[in-house]
Amino acid sequence: MSAFVVALTGGVASGKSSVERCFEALGVHAYDADVAARAVVEPGSEALAEIARAFGTDALDSEGRLDRPAMRKRVFDNLLARTTLEGILHPRIRTWLHEAVAADEGAYCILSIPLLVENRANYEWVDRVLVVDVPEAVQIERLTRRDGVDEALARKMIAAQASRERRLGMADDVIVNEGSEAELAAKVAELHQRYLELSAR
Repeated sequence: MSAFVVALTGGVASGKSSVERCFEALGVHAYDADVAARAVVEPGSEALAEIARAFGTDALDSEGRLDRPAMRKRVFDNLLARTTLEGILHPRIRTWLHEAVAADEGAYCILSIPLLVENRANYEWVDRVLVVDVPEAVQIERLTRRDGVDEALARKMIAAQASRERRLGMADDVIVNEGSEAELAAKVAELHQRYLELSAR
């Protein structure tokens, strides 16, 4: 396992993927819970079969894959449905991420977990928490532009996650991501040096 593991989190549309790419450009491996979430529901997987049993075959698209847009709307409108889906996915996502980190040989690695605050007890083994932060108005603007959702759904998506205050309260490091890509890359480069020093101790 990497000597040092940095958990990266942030609200929806805060720019976690951009931060990941900056770290990867510096040669640091990033393991993403969203990638894990896709991997564990590949056709033929146990998780996909369990989702179909719980939600019916309309949870799948015409090719037998998970219908993500349909499921997203379904779970954001229904707390029980969201809890059921998370109960199927989260243990498998955690296993996938832990195995990926265990195989990493870098000085440190990044573990990108959007719902880290909600699941912090399951990730006690990480060494440091990095939060990407933006104001809610920026999240709404990005969601409506990027994902094509209306403002009402954007607000529901934000409300379904832990509050900005809770995320910031558990942060060891914070990147405010409101500027240019060059500014973001510079902030990541600065943290990279810090993490190299910490991982060498």
